[in-house]
Amino acid sequence: MDSAPFLRYLIAGKLRRDFILPVNGKPALDIPGGNLIYTAVGVRLWDQGIGLIGRVGEDYPHEWLDQFAARGFDCRGIKVLPTALESRYFAAYPNGDEENSDAPLTHFSRLGLPFPKALLGYSPPTNQIDSRVQPTDWTIRAGDFPPDYLDATAAHIAPIDYLTQSLLPSLFRRGQVTTLTMDPSEGSMNPTFRDDLPAMLRGVSALICSEKKVRRFYQGLTDDLWEMAERLTSFDCEIVVIKRGSQGQWVYSRTSRQRWMVPAYPARVVDPTGAGDAFCGGFLAGLRQTYDPLEATLWGNISASIVVEGSGPFYALDVLPGLPPMRLEKLREMVSKV
Repeated sequence: MDSAPFLRYLIAGKLRRDFILPVNGKPALDIPGGNLIYTAVGVRLWDQGIGLIGRVGEDYPHEWLDQFAARGFDCRGIKVLPTALESRYFAAYPNGDEENSDAPLTHFSRLGLPFPKALLGYSPPTNQIDSRVQPTDWTIRAGDFPPDYLDATAAHIAPIDYLTQSLLPSLFRRGQVTTLTMDPSEGSMNPTFRDDLPAMLRGVSALICSEKKVRRFYQGLTDDLWEMAERLTSFDCEIVVIKRGSQGQWVYSRTSRQRWMVPAYPARVVDPTGAGDAFCGGFLAGLRQTYDPLEATLWGNISASIVVEGSGPFYALDVLPGLPPMRLEKLREMVSKV
């Protein structure tokens, strides 16, 4: 694959093979997915020069990597392992935008659809606590991507595991990365990791996290979301964004001590898959270009609003170029300062 002529952004995350029963429209079965490509698409709606960092098994469709490269993404940071790696993921949305990844056979039966052979033997992911010492096949290693990737100035670490989240910030800081955002893994946003969080967030510009993960992390300490956000910024992290799904985002800036509530742009929801990751991508592009937490949140919100209107990561890249800035102006009028 040819390398990109320049890199402004690095995205580290996971690639999946998605099997989606969307809110509306036809099933999307065995299509490219994962937080890595959806985050990259969220950036691409605003800017270009994006390097992908991740790991796949030898069984991952190589033609999909060619498709990513054809769309302008630099794939030299995708390490192909010499073994198979379970990357299938199933999701259905029987109650609107609430994702359900359990019992795929039940969902196909409910809709009167044949069960895809490619999903045979699939087991839904379990919510396990991340290891502090034992890497998995998904864990990013220092040699997984080319040295010139470190010439990029902005990076995002999508949910992978605690070891990746601990390793990459220091690696990125050795290069030119000055804008760094992170969406922590499910397995590290656990109360047992409270003492580990300060080291993990050192040098991180913004922590972006779902309300569900933040509430689990501070379970038993506080029920106040704003207090949770303030606690998180006390660990040398300037900005905290709490993703609240269809309710939008809450944003807290430690520097200005300001709070904002941004509602989700009123999009026509077809498939919410990847919306939270696309938000992270748009946020990264906005933060790199403006270093304004509210402006970055608006950019992320718009990226998510476009992704949810179709299935698959490439739908958003085919919309009219003028759509993101047009929606941005409308969303500005909907922001509430707290």
